Amino acid sequence: MKKNYYLTILLSNFFAFAQTSGVGLNETNPQQMLHLGASTSTIRVEGLNEFNNEYNLGAENTYPLYVDDQGSLTLYNATLYNSNGSDAITDANITNGTVVILNGDNDGIASTEIMSFTVTTTRPSLLLVKYNISFEMFQDAAENKIFDKFARRINTYFKLNNGTRKYCHTSKNFTSSDKTDVNGILYNMSSSYIVIPSAGTHTITIHGEISSGLTSAVANTGKATCAIFGRGQDSLMYKLN
Repeated sequence: MKKNYYLTILLSNFFAFAQTSGVGLNETNPQQMLHLGASTSTIRVEGLNEFNNEYNLGAENTYPLYVDDQGSLTLYNATLYNSNGSDAITDANITNGTVVILNGDNDGIASTEIMSFTVTTTRPSLLLVKYNISFEMFQDAAENKIFDKFARRINTYFKLNNGTRKYCHTSKNFTSSDKTDVNGILYNMSSSYIVIPSAGTHTITIHGEISSGLTSAVANTGKATCAIFGRGQDSLMYKLN
């Protein structure tokens, strides 16, 4: 009985110290409620491994860790939208200006808005956006093939609330020969975080841009080009962090 009495006092003192000063593992002066002191310290949670958690897809992947409304650690984060195999850019949501025509203008660049969507948040947030956008290249809106051998650049990106900053940049180059046209559907694919600066409803617009080879260094005019976006199976996913 005497030994049990001393053990009770020892445990009571330990928990009282832990409540006021924190617990240190390999650390004699804990600075938080739990302080791992070794330089190679880490935390392992069996409930988050690939055998116990449906959102852990195995050894070849790593995942962001989230905190739910109860304060529990989780791998799950709700997605606001995921086309998930369906065509994300269709006649129902595509902007009228998805045909971009560049025909000898002064700077050799033309752009258009492809589509837009809105997100509503109650706080400043990060919006993760992933997309795969299709397009075809022609000389004009009549879909005549390109044979002039000049290179074209096809760029896609996002804007927030019609601002100047461009997110999710990605580009492809298109060239043809003077005898054989290059045809078929091409894709731009990218992902990026967009900073949502404040609570409220915000508009994200997807833009397409084309630029072409120059007739000469002096003339600095664009070659006739037409890009038509949304001609294939497009995908879009976005979620708030």
